[in-house]
Amino acid sequence: MASWRDVRRYALALPGGTEETLSHGHMAWVVNDTLFVWERPLRKSDLVALGDAAPKGPILGVRTADLEMKEVLLKSDPSVFFTTPHFNGYPAVLVRLPKIRANKLKEVVVEAWLARAPKRAVDAYLETGAAKRTTARPGRSGKRTGSPTRTNKKR
Repeated sequence: MASWRDVRRYALALPGGTEETLSHGHMAWVVNDTLFVWERPLRKSDLVALGDAAPKGPILGVRTADLEMKEVLLKSDPSVFFTTPHFNGYPAVLVRLPKIRANKLKEVVVEAWLARAPKRAVDAYLETGAAKRTTARPGRSGKRTGSPTRTNKKR
């Protein structure tokens, strides 16, 4: 079971990662003025949409590299990863924090950072080999690989 302390530790260990408090008092972790993970309690509309399936407990919002990665996470472990209609068409998933193992949380936080950090910071991080020790991404074949690849996006 992971905790907010784990989220904070993993997010702040990444280059340029900072912690902010959002307008509603919720925590967010940012790189280059962009959220990559954030505290995301369910809203009334989420509770209505999810009905009896609405999870209780702390929820973490996690940015994904793209919609394909979002689908991979959602299918990988529905007891941990979920979404709401609010996030339709948006590359992010919600995480049931009490259900995710700390090592998987670390992987997800690093992947979110890789998706949002400046290209130079990502390249430097990948060059150090730190990424090989902290994360693995599914390749096109669906198999796990030891080193993440950067998605092509304009900076």
